[in-house]
Amino acid sequence: MTRRLAQVAKKVGVSEATVSRVLNGKPGVSEATRQTVLTALDVLGYERPTQLRGKRARLVGLVLPELQNPIFPAFAEVIGSALAQQGLTPVLCTQTKGGVSEADYVGLLLLQQVSGVIFAGGLFAQADAVHEHYRLLAERRIPVVLMNAAIEELDFPRVACDDAVAMEQSWRHLASLGHERIGLVLGPADHIPSRRRLQAAARSAGGSLADELVERTMFSLQGGQAAAARLLERGVTGIVCASDPLALGAVRAARRRGLRVPEDVSVVGYDDSVFMTCTEPPLTTVRQPIEVMGRAAVELLVSQIQGSEVPHQELLFEPELVVRASTAQAATLAGRDAPARGGTGAL
Repeated sequence: MTRRLAQVAKKVGVSEATVSRVLNGKPGVSEATRQTVLTALDVLGYERPTQLRGKRARLVGLVLPELQNPIFPAFAEVIGSALAQQGLTPVLCTQTKGGVSEADYVGLLLLQQVSGVIFAGGLFAQADAVHEHYRLLAERRIPVVLMNAAIEELDFPRVACDDAVAMEQSWRHLASLGHERIGLVLGPADHIPSRRRLQAAARSAGGSLADELVERTMFSLQGGQAAAARLLERGVTGIVCASDPLALGAVRAARRRGLRVPEDVSVVGYDDSVFMTCTEPPLTTVRQPIEVMGRAAVELLVSQIQGSEVPHQELLFEPELVVRASTAQAATLAGRDAPARGGTGAL
């Protein structure tokens, strides 16, 4: 018992006497501290005292599409920390190829009687995907927050970075450097954020954009490499990508063709995920405000859990273009026709 008290007290940052008061149901402890102690008890694998077992820990599902893209672990860290501060325990659900599906995770979370679910990316952003599991959550009146642009039919609170502004920032940056043939590497055709970016690019280009300047692919480095290779064959000098891994794939595609980045081809990413300052060259990218978006999502969820009404319209957050060394002045035609130098690199 003494060891358990010490471990829980250390985990929470309170005294052993405070932990003892919580476990024995004694007064003199705030509700927030009580919930945090009970959550720590669950996390450390200890059984609650009999009189507290009916007051189960408040669990929140955090559903992510993957962990390979560094932006999703970054969101998980912010959201998990914010949930813990509210006395809520995050249950991380990550999809893998051939593994548990998003719908299966929702079923498992419902069995656990979770207090709510946060989706940081997922099938809600794909128009052609199956969305029955979201409707099931709505029918069960489970509080839900979606992080990313969603299809219109899903009436949940939404938190998103402004995809249109992100594209406009990227396009203006490349245009200001003299790039006239700018290509896009986007997600699938039914991907709502990619649709928004395409619409914004067309506006930035003067109202329309040639199909040959747009390539769609899955969100991976390999997908970005293949899509960018096709754009480079069509003579683009600047490439705007819908994620940082796609952008790193574009850099690799350029180098495989003996082109230099940024001397011959400029590349812009999206997310400003970890280590983008450590790539060669450091990546120019659009930064999502991860901290404020993650905390806003938790605030919306907690308000719903507490029974408050929250706005269901999308809350858009402003992105920031971070200029680094993967973009430069457009090369002249003569310069591009000259033999490329330095066509090898780490990517």
